[in-house]
Amino acid sequence: MHAQAADFYGKFVDTVVEARGTREAETAKLLENTYRHVNIALVNEMAKFCHELGIDLWDVIAMAKTKPFGFQAFYPGPGVGGHCIPIDPNYLSYNVRAKLGYPFRFVELAQEINGSMPTYVAQRIQNILNEDAKAVSGAKVLLLGVTYKPDIADQRESPAVPLAKRLRSLGAEVQFHDPHVERWTAEGLNLDRVADLDAALAAADVAVVVQGHAEYDGEKIAASARRVLDTRGMAPHAGSVEHL
Repeated sequence: MHAQAADFYGKFVDTVVEARGTREAETAKLLENTYRHVNIALVNEMAKFCHELGIDLWDVIAMAKTKPFGFQAFYPGPGVGGHCIPIDPNYLSYNVRAKLGYPFRFVELAQEINGSMPTYVAQRIQNILNEDAKAVSGAKVLLLGVTYKPDIADQRESPAVPLAKRLRSLGAEVQFHDPHVERWTAEGLNLDRVADLDAALAAADVAVVVQGHAEYDGEKIAASARRVLDTRGMAPHAGSVEHL
């Protein structure tokens, strides 16, 4: 059966990798997604204390990845999204606990850290506004990019949703721009999409780069916005820009 399946897929796939069985094949997928989940959580945790210590984590990662082996670069962000990373590791953790009776501690800790990032980003936005003697209530916050991945329209499990909900609960006036999304509803919250990005950047009290779409020019964002919180490392270092 394995040989027949390999022959079939070999007709249109360049490299066919054969697993010992279906359980191993599915667990390989779970392992790969869990590996990313855990490593993203690692750099997200580092982002928090590097900010407090005045260390540029993005430069740290750039230096670390010059090592020719033993390091794979992962980057911080406002949370994890999509149909794999937020879901598959939790499915694996649930099954380990349900069938074996003990926790998969790496996954549970990674979920706790990554799940906390939208709230952390909202707090950073509050801090930026405080530096300008502005309350978050009534402040104009512009979210740039609301999909879970760059350069696509897929919004499944996007961390932009809990971020928008948190900001709205604090009283902020939240708008969004996304070249791939015309209408966006954050779990019941209908948010206004801005058509004129330049005007919206100029009008916002703070612009937040949530997703790093290729259409976004980091230098232009930094030059146009009053204040920027860049969660994706796109904008250059400038007095108006903070990085995650």
